[in-house]
Amino acid sequence: MNKHSLTLLKNANLYAPEALGIKHILVGGGRILQILDQLPNLDSKLHVQQLDLQGASVIPGLIDAHTHITGGGGEAGFATRVPPVPLSQFTRAGVTTAVGLLGTDDTTRSTESLVAQVYALREEGLSAYCYTGGYHLPPTTLTGSIKTDIVFVDPIVAVGELAISDHRSSQPTLNELLKVASEAHVARLMTGKAGTVHLHLGDGERGLSLVREALKESEIPARTFNPTHVNRQRFLFKEACELTQQGCWIDVTAFETGEEGYEPVDALSRYIASDYPQDKLTISSDGGGCLPCFDKHGHLTKMDFANSESMTQVLYDLLDNGAVLQDCLPFFTSNVATLMNFHKKGKIQAGFDADLVILDDSSRISHVMALGAWHIFDKTFVKKGTFED
Repeated sequence: MNKHSLTLLKNANLYAPEALGIKHILVGGGRILQILDQLPNLDSKLHVQQLDLQGASVIPGLIDAHTHITGGGGEAGFATRVPPVPLSQFTRAGVTTAVGLLGTDDTTRSTESLVAQVYALREEGLSAYCYTGGYHLPPTTLTGSIKTDIVFVDPIVAVGELAISDHRSSQPTLNELLKVASEAHVARLMTGKAGTVHLHLGDGERGLSLVREALKESEIPARTFNPTHVNRQRFLFKEACELTQQGCWIDVTAFETGEEGYEPVDALSRYIASDYPQDKLTISSDGGGCLPCFDKHGHLTKMDFANSESMTQVLYDLLDNGAVLQDCLPFFTSNVATLMNFHKKGKIQAGFDADLVILDDSSRISHVMALGAWHIFDKTFVKKGTFED
């Protein structure tokens, strides 16, 4: 399926993510070579795979910028540690770029293992990156500091998920948060990487007060602070949306929240209908991570585990509820790429990586291409991870 030097996708209804209508897409060398209004005249000696999509929608590959690629969990004993996430769990969800991180367990899991898993996913054909650090301070790192990790280790692009407003956090002070943010920001200036502080938000009443203080008391740009799980509490979502007006990107998580928060479809629908900047919100899956529920005493009451398909299901539900594809796609694609400084991701454009998802008549995934290679073709896996069936 991938033996051809070129692939021509004919009659694609292109969402790049903006709606561009019927186009022809020429792919080669892992990149999008051309987007054409008319079919090209290709030399018959070229090995070209031609696929007539007959008006099927083509969207950019999804970017999951919050996933526990080494596995999360461990909050109900060692037996609840989730194993590493296999390749097909990403591709079946249409995810062609994943950003891995450590969460509560930054003790038995390390930045070293995280980087190794990034390289493993890359060898299997996925675009993969990671954060340094985890829930706690001082942060777990590879080289001894956040700044040098981002500067010298290719896959490491930012720091996180650093926990605040959560009983599992290390209860960071304002000064501690600012020191982390300053290292990440300077690393961004030096490298052009994201250099964000990806902040886990718990159920604590303090919410985003620490971030508001940081913005008020320092010169560090607002884009450095990137809170996630902001839909878990209604007051928190309102706080987070207001921060977008100051320049922060915020991240909705694709998990069920119960009565206290907004379900992800509801959160995104509310945001689309608002006057808040539409380029400042993203969604991620928390894939591979645990979804614990605690009582008021901090006791675990139940636990579930997430995967990237939960994020894709949010997209399906939005479309089933009448949302316009080009209105909601940026939350899964171009907004994430802009936040993470992935300059060749998140859009279907000449010169960009050939990360493409083809949807069927029901707006469900039928084909997935990552870096120009098919992983799913006509709803059948062409490629799986090394240790998968």
